[in-house]
Amino acid sequence: MTDFFAVFGEQRRPWLEAEVLKQKFLALSAEAHPDRAHTAGAQERQQAQDRYTSLNAAYQVLREPKERLRHLIELERGTKPGQIQRIPSDLMNLSLEVGEICRQADALVQEKAKTSSPLLQVQVFERAQAATEKLGAVQRSLEPRREEILEQIRALDATWDEAGDPGRSTSLARLEELYPLLTYYERWIAQARERIVQLAF
Repeated sequence: MTDFFAVFGEQRRPWLEAEVLKQKFLALSAEAHPDRAHTAGAQERQQAQDRYTSLNAAYQVLREPKERLRHLIELERGTKPGQIQRIPSDLMNLSLEVGEICRQADALVQEKAKTSSPLLQVQVFERAQAATEKLGAVQRSLEPRREEILEQIRALDATWDEAGDPGRSTSLARLEELYPLLTYYERWIAQARERIVQLAF
């Protein structure tokens, strides 16, 4: 398994600043771009292409907190994080609420696609506006919870280097608890955002 932290010359850790990572990616990808090796031999061109592909793959994983966390856990534990299938009981009501609002929006998107009468289109438009407001409210309520999880990850990162073996294991165990929560919130936020876009067209 490729260590994407190593591809960037970074130490394995829970948090990387997005802008710093982006600047490093731009600098490294400019150096490794295959066009720079266009006059080289076939083997060197392939190596340049492989390096560039690896940099892109590493950047896609490391720039996203959830994907970075999954990759870190996999590297540290030697196995992928467990499947996220059971929603914790304290999030079940929230999951049902988001699911119901998304189902209503999906039904409205389908109805909107089938409606050709201008009068009915106006009625659907008004209902779509109301559904968009609901979805926006859900999204706004989820984002602070997601930010709270990210803040916990940043806090664990602050002590990551200082933690000895027992401390590192404790931090890693906490990250494994935060990973599914972050996954749920990001999924729900994305579902709400996707429906808002669908209702806009």
